[in-house]
Amino acid sequence: MNRILDVAVLGAGIAGSSLAKSLADLGYETVLIDRNHFPRHKVCGEFLSPESRSMLNKLGLHGVVESLQPSLNNRTRLIICSGGTLEIPLPSAALGVSRFLLDSTLHRAASRSGVHVQTETTVTSVLPSDRGYIIHAKQGEVRHTYQARAVIAAWGANCRSGLPGHQPVGNVKNAYIGVKSHFSGIEMEPVVELYFFDGGYLGISPIEGGLVNVAALLKREAFSKSEKSILGLIDAACNRNLSLYRRLRNAVPVHGSQTAVTPVNLNRKPLAWDIVPNVGDAAIMIPPLCGDGMSMALRSALLCAPLADQYLRGAISLSRWQQEYSQSIRREFKGPMQWGRRLQWLFGIPFLPRVLLNTARLAPGLAFGLVKATRLKESDV
Repeated sequence: MNRILDVAVLGAGIAGSSLAKSLADLGYETVLIDRNHFPRHKVCGEFLSPESRSMLNKLGLHGVVESLQPSLNNRTRLIICSGGTLEIPLPSAALGVSRFLLDSTLHRAASRSGVHVQTETTVTSVLPSDRGYIIHAKQGEVRHTYQARAVIAAWGANCRSGLPGHQPVGNVKNAYIGVKSHFSGIEMEPVVELYFFDGGYLGISPIEGGLVNVAALLKREAFSKSEKSILGLIDAACNRNLSLYRRLRNAVPVHGSQTAVTPVNLNRKPLAWDIVPNVGDAAIMIPPLCGDGMSMALRSALLCAPLADQYLRGAISLSRWQQEYSQSIRREFKGPMQWGRRLQWLFGIPFLPRVLLNTARLAPGLAFGLVKATRLKESDV
C-alpha cells in the first residue's frame, strides 16, 4: 500500500480485531495484520465472563458472538487433589466459545466494517516517521511496506525481539507451559471446572457444538519428566488429580485442536505503551486462573479506541494519548492483576487449596468476594 492509512493494528486476536472494527466504524481506514493463518486453535480458556457481554454490546459484537451459539455457563466449580469441591455462582451467564470459531468471525465482522484484514503476514519492523509510522512486513517471499498515522500493537505477550512491546522472558525455569485440546464425549453441566494439582491447574469449559475445551497451565519444571506431547501433558495432569482423571478418562480428543504456548510468564510487567500503544496481552498479562483474559482484552480495546479517535482528529497529542491510556490501564487493571497473582501464588502452595476451600465453605461470601476482586468493574467506557 503506497497511500497513508489512518491506523494499523498489529495482531488479530480479540483485542486487535475488536479495536480495528471500532476504528473502521468511526470512518478510519484501518489495516489489521497478523502473522498466523486463520481459523486456528489457540491456548485459551475460551470463556467470555459475564463482564464481557456489556463490552461486546458497546463494540457492536454481541449479536455476532451470539450467532455462534456459545454454551451458557452459570457457575464455577473448584476441585482440589483430595476431591474437595467448591461451587461459586456467576453473577450472570458466561459464554463458552472456541477461538477457532471466534477469531475468524471477528475478522469477518471487521472486514464488513471496512478493515483491510491481512493474515499470514509477519511484521518485521515498526519505525516512527514524520508522517506517523512505517511498517515493514512479509507474506511468504513477498515484502510489504505500510504507512500509517497511528499504530497499535495487539500481538500478545510474546512478540518478537526488536518489535514494540517485547520484554525479555526472564527465568525460563520458573515459567509455565500452556496447553489446550478440545474433547468430545463429556457430559457437562453449565459449569466451568477448575482442577488443581501439584505443578499447575486445568480448566474444563463447555463450548459450542457440545464440545469441551480443556486448557492447562503447567509449571515447566514440575512436568519436565512428563511426555512432551500436548495430550501427554494433559494425561500427566490427570494422574495428579483423581477427580480429573475420572472426568477425562472416556473423553475423545478432537483431532487437530491441540496446541501449546511456552514460555508463559505470569510475572510480566504491564506495558501500556512502547513507541506505540499496546492492547490485550501485549499490555498486561492476567493470570489465567482469573478466567477473565478475553474480557480484559475487550476492555483494553474500549479504552484505546476513543483516545485513538481523538488523536486522529487532532484533538489530543500523541503524548497526551500515551499519558491518558497508560493511566487508564493502571486504573482498570491494577486491582484484578494483583488479586489474580495472589490467588495464583496461594493455589501453588500444596496445602493451601484445601485450607482455602474449607474456609470458603464456612464463609461463602468470601469465595464470591475473591472472584469479584479478580474481575473488571463496570465502566462507562
